[in-house]
Amino acid sequence: MTVAVVLLTIALVLIVGLLVAAGAGKLARMDGATCPAALTRAATAFATVITLAAAVTAALAVLTT
Repeated sequence: MTVAVVLLTIALVLIVGLLVAAGAGKLARMDGATCPAALTRAATAFATVITLAAAVTAALAVLTT
């Protein structure tokens, strides 16, 4: 059961990260950014979501021990 919860949480974080990245890329293109600039913004947004998830995981790990 625990492994299933971990895998579902990882999948959820990745889906949210991809949605945020797609939104950031689309907003950048609508703002008039070039394709490389939009990809850079999308990659930064994706990395931010993953980093935030890792920070929350680390904080929860400290609190539960």
